[in-house]
Amino acid sequence: MTQRQQQTIQRIISFEGIGLHTGSRVKGRLLPMPIDTGIQFQRVDLPGQPCIEASVTHVVATERGTVVEKDQARVATVEHLLAAIVGMQVDNISIQLDGAEVPDIDGSALAFVALLLEAGLLQQEAPQKFFKLKEKFSYDDPDTGSHYAVYPDTDYNLHLTIVYNRWPVGYQYASLSKLADFKEAIAPARTFIYLDEIAALYEKGLLQGGDPTKAVIFSDHTNHTEWLQQVTQLSGKQVENLVTPAPSSLSSLRYINEPARHKLLDLIGDMALLGRPLQAKLVAHMPGHGANIGFVAALRKHLLRQEQKGAPICNLHATPLFDVKQISKMLPHRYPFQLVDKIMELGDSYVIGVKNVTINEPFFQGHFPGTPVMPGVLQVEALAQAGGILCLHKVPDPEQYLTYFLSIDGCKFRRMVVPGDTLLLHCELLAAIKFSTTEKQSVGIAKVKGRIFVGEQLACEAVLLAQIVKQYETI
Repeated sequence: MTQRQQQTIQRIISFEGIGLHTGSRVKGRLLPMPIDTGIQFQRVDLPGQPCIEASVTHVVATERGTVVEKDQARVATVEHLLAAIVGMQVDNISIQLDGAEVPDIDGSALAFVALLLEAGLLQQEAPQKFFKLKEKFSYDDPDTGSHYAVYPDTDYNLHLTIVYNRWPVGYQYASLSKLADFKEAIAPARTFIYLDEIAALYEKGLLQGGDPTKAVIFSDHTNHTEWLQQVTQLSGKQVENLVTPAPSSLSSLRYINEPARHKLLDLIGDMALLGRPLQAKLVAHMPGHGANIGFVAALRKHLLRQEQKGAPICNLHATPLFDVKQISKMLPHRYPFQLVDKIMELGDSYVIGVKNVTINEPFFQGHFPGTPVMPGVLQVEALAQAGGILCLHKVPDPEQYLTYFLSIDGCKFRRMVVPGDTLLLHCELLAAIKFSTTEKQSVGIAKVKGRIFVGEQLACEAVLLAQIVKQYETI
């Protein structure tokens, strides 16, 4: 799998429109953001201009749209804009609004895609962070009968298949095999509603800004006149895209399966609330905002627990970021004490390395004859060396630094390491490294959590505190 870089937009771009449910005119701006910011909403009309991260943990309502709220700052109907952001593979962006709802521009995500393209996409100097799935995950919503199944995939592209079953077109299927097709295949799909639902939704305080010229409206009534007059009276506009049992009315659809495509669009938008893109295949049956959010919340909890407890997912057959020669240029260790063979992944706060343990390791001669076992202290040393690469990979002269242990906490050995094992070394920073530099020395303190896995089994774990000192300098 090719690692993709994070993206933002090149410049600020403005937009405005009417909120679908509030009926209020809202002005907004899309702003580029630094790496690892993610997607966030900002209410510029409220004191302090509070921000709301696009996270399922902030969802407070899902009736006819997804609503996020944090510290009493609320933004409604976020799904179409979020779908466009995901579909155009934008990772870091701020959405500034002077009202409580993302405006509905054209009833689909196409207008938002056009805004992002007008703003321009900008690749950033950091790899994209995404969730990886180890095994199939299923979710059933007891209230709606919606079903979701997620399968591991080695490709970045998000695979979605939607099954939607309601009159007038029976079972509908929509799928997206790669995000590059989002603009043409999914973004134009408009929101849809049933003619006899509209008045009741108005009475509940919804659809106050609804525009019947933008939505697809279905009806199975033989006489639509009274219903259509009611919609015109409530909205001030006439219905343009009415789909009835008459085959000729289907010509008003952009796709024969436009409802299913729009449900897929909504799901992509709700999936953005995972907080990171998902590397997986997803099949959904009868999705809707309420069920989507329940599914996303359960999946996020599962993925975070998987990351905390399980081995990191890593393709050991991929070309390494650093081979043994490149590692030798970064670390001062040499045979027989260089204990990292490859670096597979390296982010701002984590590293994944590999150590291949063979019978030719010199320590097996005495530890123990006839029963070769890798000493625990050398396993910890391997973690420390991987952690050293993590701490020093942005320093211009890493080979000039030495790393010294200050403490080792919570060290546990879960299984023996023997010849033939491939050790997956995973280290993550627990706090930002701060260097203090004087004319005579440069010293930093690093705290990392390290874990070693053999396959899916945890072999060793420890929290390491180390002092990083520029070589040939005394403290």
